[in-house]
Amino acid sequence: MWRTRAAAACVICRSLANSSYGIKRKSPLQNLHLVSRSIHHPHYPSSKFQRPPLRISAQLFSSLNRLPLHKTKLLNVKYGYQSHRNFWLARLASRLLKLRYLVLGSAVGGGYTVKKTYDQWKDMMPDLDEYKWIVPDFIWELDEHIDFEKLIKALPDADDLAKLLPDFDKIGESFTSLKGFFSPGSSGETAFRATDQGYDNDKQFKKGLLGELILLQQQIQQHEEEARRAAGQYNMGSSQQKRKVSDKEKIDQLQEELLRTQLKYQRMLERLEKENKELRKLVLQRDDKGIHQRKLKKSLIDMYSEVLDILSDYDASYNTQDHLPRVVVVGDQSAGKTSVLEMIAQARIFPRGSGEMMTRSPVKVTLSEGPHHVALFKDSSREFDLTKEEDLAALRNEIEIRMRNSVKEGCTVSTETISLSVKGPGLQRMVLVDLPGVISTVTSGMAPDTKETIFSISKAYMQNPNAIILCIQDGSVDAERSIVTDLVSQMDPQGKRTIFVLTKVDLAEKNVASPSRIQQIIEGKLFPMKALGYFAVVTGKGNSSESIESIKEYEEEFFQNSKLLKTCMLKAHQVTTKNLSLAVSDCFWKMVRESVEQQADAFKATRFNLETEWKNNYPRLRELDRNELFEKAKNEILDEVISLTQVTPKHWEEILQKTLWERVSTHVIENIYLPAAQTMNSGTFNTTVDIKLKQWTDKQLPNKAVEVAWETLQEEFARFMTEHKGKEHDDIFDKLKQAVKEESIKRHKWNERAEDSLRVIQHNALEDRSISDKQQWDAAIHFMEETLQSRLKDTESVIEDMVGPDWKKRWLYWTGRTKEQNIRNETKNELEKLIKCNEEHAAYLANDEVTTVRKNLEARGITVDPCLIKDTWHQIYRRYFLKTALNHCNLCRRGFYYYQRHFVDSELECNDIVLFWRIQRMLAITANTLRQQLTNTEVRRLEKNVKEVLEDFAEDNDKKVKLLTGKRVQLAEDLKKVREIQEKLEAFIEALHQEK
Repeated sequence: MWRTRAAAACVICRSLANSSYGIKRKSPLQNLHLVSRSIHHPHYPSSKFQRPPLRISAQLFSSLNRLPLHKTKLLNVKYGYQSHRNFWLARLASRLLKLRYLVLGSAVGGGYTVKKTYDQWKDMMPDLDEYKWIVPDFIWELDEHIDFEKLIKALPDADDLAKLLPDFDKIGESFTSLKGFFSPGSSGETAFRATDQGYDNDKQFKKGLLGELILLQQQIQQHEEEARRAAGQYNMGSSQQKRKVSDKEKIDQLQEELLRTQLKYQRMLERLEKENKELRKLVLQRDDKGIHQRKLKKSLIDMYSEVLDILSDYDASYNTQDHLPRVVVVGDQSAGKTSVLEMIAQARIFPRGSGEMMTRSPVKVTLSEGPHHVALFKDSSREFDLTKEEDLAALRNEIEIRMRNSVKEGCTVSTETISLSVKGPGLQRMVLVDLPGVISTVTSGMAPDTKETIFSISKAYMQNPNAIILCIQDGSVDAERSIVTDLVSQMDPQGKRTIFVLTKVDLAEKNVASPSRIQQIIEGKLFPMKALGYFAVVTGKGNSSESIESIKEYEEEFFQNSKLLKTCMLKAHQVTTKNLSLAVSDCFWKMVRESVEQQADAFKATRFNLETEWKNNYPRLRELDRNELFEKAKNEILDEVISLTQVTPKHWEEILQKTLWERVSTHVIENIYLPAAQTMNSGTFNTTVDIKLKQWTDKQLPNKAVEVAWETLQEEFARFMTEHKGKEHDDIFDKLKQAVKEESIKRHKWNERAEDSLRVIQHNALEDRSISDKQQWDAAIHFMEETLQSRLKDTESVIEDMVGPDWKKRWLYWTGRTKEQNIRNETKNELEKLIKCNEEHAAYLANDEVTTVRKNLEARGITVDPCLIKDTWHQIYRRYFLKTALNHCNLCRRGFYYYQRHFVDSELECNDIVLFWRIQRMLAITANTLRQQLTNTEVRRLEKNVKEVLEDFAEDNDKKVKLLTGKRVQLAEDLKKVREIQEKLEAFIEALHQEK
């Protein structure tokens, strides 16, 4: 193809070279385009090329190159001179071909430019796929259910539709008028701009109704101008005061027409708001049900309220004060604070009383928008449906109970804040704090410091430089009786954050002789305080059973007929709680945006200081707050309780047997063994022992055994709880462990049926007298010897204390005897002589023996009381008896053989050995029984009690604060709080910027 085109091009070049357009002739190559020379004649140097004047040679080449080649015709061209007229057809064809390429090139270039512009415009368009959820699902399915072709055919013609369209020129003029009404400095600008920013993007007005509103607004402006002009003319100099009555009637007529227009405008606005409210409610309900399957974020006001709740519990011990905005509602008692708050919340949520103080503690109310009108407390999950009267009554009762519980004994009001959240369609987003009403006199039944306490609470909230003060003034009483206005003027002398609200305007209009006094109050000329805005509201007729809707209707009806509006003493934007709510919300969010970042920076600095202090004081410890420390201690305590189950049965039985014998040994020796040993023969001895053992088992022994088992369990539990674990031991848990141990033991009760079953087992054990082998016999002798030696040692100690030290101790330790010890020593010597004379003497002295001993001592000049003689004899005889019993034990070591023969033909009697064997066996069986009950039942019940105690302590914050104390705990608590506050503030600020 290229070769064919090249050949054709060469032929054309030669033909053009031979053709003559004038007298001068040039080289053929000079008449060609550079491209032609470079392709067809590569040997021609391109550097010598000079662009010729624009001629058609290149165009001829470029156009003829695409024509079919007819070699015969081209080769027959002669190179001689040809006349000029023979080429007019070629020139015409070349121009036509040139025109075609111009058109084609323009079309191609224009199409490419259009396509590129369209692609750029398409890239600039936002991706609306993510917002597809805005359009309901049924819209995308309309084409499946509706035949649009039939619908188009059924529509009227274009001419008929044009007649139905509105006049856009008039609509433009109306929008211009409406823009001028809302522009700053216009007559429609309120003293306080109050708009709900949350609804700006959601309200959709109907064209017809909006047009009517615009026309009404223009009429209102015209009527206001005419009324002002007529009033100004009427109120001129003395010469003009004698005008005709017709001028005054005209003014009244204009004012009435103005009022009717304003009321009509207000009703249309309310109609639009009602429709908007219903639409938003439907949207919120669909979001709540998850129709679009979107993750709903926490609302902005809820995030802000959480920050305030955390700050209310934060102890500002590091000079980081709470300066976040909130609306503080203050006023005199019974001025209508609570009623205004209820009108803003659109529900009767607060307890009411006639003349008595009902608000006894601050109540923080967070208002937010939601699909359902509900209320709930910060620390409770129960929702109160505010559309149901029974739920409203329950909510009022709950608030009253919380208030009374927060008031300490001997006080009337409390500083503890009750946090309440109210959600509902159309509610303005803000945080309000209702404070106790300011009083001037302390009445009976109140604490003496009630007045000062209320003042201090109010000042504490109003001292916040970013708090919005909602000052409530009762319009039905004299202004001179107001207390709160002076307090507010002290806290905000410039009035930069104060909104004044005059309540009970209906009563004020009836009772006040001069209505201009109300105008002076609303204009800020009567009170010394200053404010951002002044509002007049009506909050009911004084009946606590009125509903919010009836109060709204009464308020609208009153202001429609009020002379205050008709005579222009009050402006339309200064009345009704609706306008007040909008104004307060606007001011609240403005203050939040101005101050929240500064507060976040302050907590950021506090966090840095706390973290630095922790690193310096506790570099190797984790930052565990009080709750985390409690969980750690809880796990340790439960591990220690489980350790009780790891105690071996042998250890339990040894401890139980030893402890039980220590508890009952005195009774056995003094009340059973010694009395029985005084008998003359073995039969009497055994009978006495059986009787006394039976009595002891029936009355005392089972109870003593259970007490011993319970005390043993406590001791083992305490041992595991208090023992140190080396370096891992943390003494910060000691108080908590001690409290848990004491409370668990207090709650634990031993099984009542354990004594009955134990009594039967002990009876059977004591009735058995059969010793089966020599090993048991020797064990009984050993047990008896240990017991008697222990008793003998105790008796020797008692005698030594009675008679004083012997001669060895007196010489070695330089001690002496007292007078009483000398008397007792002489008495002891006389009694020992008596025993030596009669080794089988009875346990008790006869009277004549007492007299003999006393006379012998008196003969030596020692006066002795008979009671002293008997007391000394008891210890002397006890020592003698125990020594004799020990000697008898040695004799009975070889008596097992005689025991098997029932001591027949033997003078040796070892009934006391059998008694101690019976006691020993009873102790072993009782210890085994108690051990089984401990391991199988009581340890598990104790573990259950410990868990219950720990759960109760976990829910009792006061208990945790009391038991987990110290600088380390407090520092970790403050650090956790500051971090949480800072993080929530940063999240709130981010959400706030996104909403902008």
